[in-house]
Amino acid sequence: MEKRFAIAMDVGGSHITSAIVDLSEMKVFEESLFKVSFDSNLPTAEVMDFWENAIRTLLEKSEVGKLSGIALAVPGPFDYDDGTCWIKDQDKYENFYGLNIKDLLRERFDFDLDFPIVFENDATSFGKGEVYKNMENLPKNVMAITLGTGLGACFIENGKIVSTGFTVPTNGEIWDLPYKNGIAEDAVSLRGLLSNYQNLSGIQANNGLELYILAINGDKKALEAFQLFGEDLAEIVLPWLNSFNANMLVIGGKIANAGDLFLNSFREKAKQSGIEIELILSTNNETTALLGAASLLYKA
Repeated sequence: MEKRFAIAMDVGGSHITSAIVDLSEMKVFEESLFKVSFDSNLPTAEVMDFWENAIRTLLEKSEVGKLSGIALAVPGPFDYDDGTCWIKDQDKYENFYGLNIKDLLRERFDFDLDFPIVFENDATSFGKGEVYKNMENLPKNVMAITLGTGLGACFIENGKIVSTGFTVPTNGEIWDLPYKNGIAEDAVSLRGLLSNYQNLSGIQANNGLELYILAINGDKKALEAFQLFGEDLAEIVLPWLNSFNANMLVIGGKIANAGDLFLNSFREKAKQSGIEIELILSTNNETTALLGAASLLYKA
C-alpha cells in the first residue's frame, strides 16, 4: 500500500499545534510536532501568517513529498463542511467571522481546487483520535467528553460520529442539557468545580490549579468539591452511556488531569446504576485531536 500523509492542525484561541500524520497507519509523527502561540484576535492576515508558517515549517522539516490533505480541528461555531468560521463574541478569532478558511489557505499555498482541506470540531476530533489511536476500538460504541472551561462531547460508532437519532442527545451535545437549576455545563466544567468549592467553603478559589493543589494537600472542602463534580458528571453522562449502549467512555480536557480526585465518585454512581464501562482517561488531548481530525482523510 502506498503511504499517504497529511498535515493535521489543532486550532486553539491562543495557539496552533500541528504535525504530520501517517494516514496509512493512523500515526502522528510526534517528532514533527510544531506548536506556536499567538493572539487570535490579531488582524486576519497576521493570524494567517502564523498558520502559514506552521504548515511550511512542517513541510520543510519532514521528508513528505506529497500531501493527501490538510485536516484541522477547530472550535465552533463553524461550518465544518464548507469551511466558514462563525466564531463571534468568544474572545478568539474575532476577525474571522464569515470568512472561509479553505479560501484563506489557498491564497497562501498553490493547492489545487480538489486538494482536500477538511475540518472537524475540536471535541469531536479528540474523541475520534482516541478511537483511532488503537484500531481495535473501531468496532466499539464510544462516548468521549472533554472537561475544561466548557463541556464537550461526541458519540462514535464504528469510527463514525453519531449526532442524530434517539440514542444520543440533540446534535450529540450534552453541554446544554437541562440539569438541576441550569444546564449540564454549569455543573460539569471549571466554573462548576469552583462553584462547588465556594458553596462548601465560602471561599472563592482563583483557578482550577489552586483548587487542585488544595485537594492534593488534603483540604477536605476541596476534596469534597471534586467528589461532587464526579457525582454530577455521572448523573449527566450515565443515561447516555446506557442509551448509546457504549462500550467505552473517554474523558479528556484539562480537568482530566485531576481524574484521581473525581473518578471514584463517578465509578460509584456507575456501579449503583449497574453500568459497566471501559473508562479511558486521556491527558494528551492535542496529539489525539490531530489524529481525530486526520481521520477524515483515512481510507480503510
